[in-house]
Amino acid sequence: MDPHDYWKALRKRWAVIVTLGILGGGGAYLYAQSLPDSFQSTSAVFVSSTQGATTSELVQGSTYTQNIVQSYVQLATTPKVLAPVIAELGLDTTPNRLAKSITASTALNTVIIDITVTDGDPNRAADIANAVSQSLTSVATALAPQLAGSTSSISMEIVTPAQIAANPVAPNRRLIGISGLAIGIVVGVLYSLGRTLLDTRIRTDRDIERISDVPVIGNVERTRRRSPQPTGITMRLAPHSLMAEDYRRVRTNLEFADVDDAITSITVTSASPGEGKTTMAINIALAMAERSLRTLLIDADLRRPSVASYAQIEGAAGLTSVLVGSATLDDVIQQWAPNVDILASGVAPSNPNQLLGSTAMARLMETVKGEYDFVIVDTPPILPASDALTLTHMTDGAVVVALFNSTTRQKLSDTLGALDAVRARTIGVVINQTKPKARDGYYGRDLSIVPAVRTEADEAAGEKPAVEGPLDLQAVVAETASRPVLGHVQ
Repeated sequence: MDPHDYWKALRKRWAVIVTLGILGGGGAYLYAQSLPDSFQSTSAVFVSSTQGATTSELVQGSTYTQNIVQSYVQLATTPKVLAPVIAELGLDTTPNRLAKSITASTALNTVIIDITVTDGDPNRAADIANAVSQSLTSVATALAPQLAGSTSSISMEIVTPAQIAANPVAPNRRLIGISGLAIGIVVGVLYSLGRTLLDTRIRTDRDIERISDVPVIGNVERTRRRSPQPTGITMRLAPHSLMAEDYRRVRTNLEFADVDDAITSITVTSASPGEGKTTMAINIALAMAERSLRTLLIDADLRRPSVASYAQIEGAAGLTSVLVGSATLDDVIQQWAPNVDILASGVAPSNPNQLLGSTAMARLMETVKGEYDFVIVDTPPILPASDALTLTHMTDGAVVVALFNSTTRQKLSDTLGALDAVRARTIGVVINQTKPKARDGYYGRDLSIVPAVRTEADEAAGEKPAVEGPLDLQAVVAETASRPVLGHVQ
């Protein structure tokens, strides 16, 4: 993934990121509100030596005091000091538990001990700090070496009594809230990027470019929500729609895929069932017919044939009938629309792969390619069956249909790899049912210069063509010339 893909992933799931950020910040704030306030009070005790009449003795006494003061810091949190405090203040605790709320410290090269007490009650915090300082003074004086006349060698005095704190020192609710917000956003970002990395479904041309050099020759949009436009055989039912123009783009790209050696026959396949290969084949056939090309559509998906069902024609006799010698091509080819004939599948055989790979099938393909301007073969998906691999060698190449937001990169890669493994040509990939996007005025208007393709059933029913009267040929030429040749629908 490049930076553009990361940015696109974050932009796509911005609501998730914002939601998790709000939830994280809100949850942290509520948690902070549930925490009790903590107050601190500090008292300071000055330690000095009582011995020394001369300068030398005073220096020695000062050095001794600085050396011994660290011991008094540790003494401040011992039971010998704290037990009298508990008794004096009537605290419901033990010396060990009380010691956890007391911090005694001294700065380097000083003789002042700071006694800091943290408690949920500001008054109690101050009382404990003062009581500990007083108890420490008594205990330390008693433990110090005694001079002549039972005088202690050190003197301790409370120089800064503890004061009642006006504001709590903890918790920092603002910091906790900001931290929760930041954590929520980070989780949202990681989730979005993780989903993007793990989600390998095909959505754009770039997804296909990552796995193969095979070009994308078209993007066919799905029907817009609440749109009256029918689905299925779009080129017949809605020839002036935006979806129909997408099929014409596919047709144009096929026409220019090989300028030196024009493509006149293709197989249409996909990785898995349900990706729209049959409707793609039918609509491409109708798009070719608009070019006045005699087109034959062959239903070679002998495992799950569906062309006859879509076209609403008889499918009992068809390709298999010709291959087994029970009928001729003239007997089973059915004219369906102007310039479009269909060879249905016929009765499903028990050995479709052997039948499609037979010499009879090769001869049939050579015959129809000589009689028609363009031949389209609808084949089974490649991953479940190998029929398409055999048939692609009998045509100019394969068109692979990938279903938007469904076909994975791995499946498409396996499909293209299977074709490459047997040295079959892949003309291109068509992404089917893509998300509708806004188009400019040219594509948004009614493409009414394109004539509707009518079937014999329409003629018999007396239905009127979508465009009545003669076509303006100059307008048709101008319209055709204005279309991009190899552009992709975005």
